[in-house]
Amino acid sequence: MTELEVKQLIESGLDCQSVVVNGDGHHFQAVVVADAFEGKRAVARQQMVYATVQSEISSGALHALSLKTLTPAEAAQ
Repeated sequence: MTELEVKQLIESGLDCQSVVVNGDGHHFQAVVVADAFEGKRAVARQQMVYATVQSEISSGALHALSLKTLTPAEAAQ
């Protein structure tokens, strides 16, 4: 998988203000900013993002995804 593919999967499954993805083809790091994270704990936020890439994780195409999830207000700080 490419960084762009991971980014597109996240964006297609979650209404995001921004998504930045870095990685090496199997291990990726993503910073996701979304209004939908407001009032949610870190685990719930991560579950929302993982749901967008679950089929690729299950197939082995995406081996690992580290996440930083922020609301727009948190990202502005």
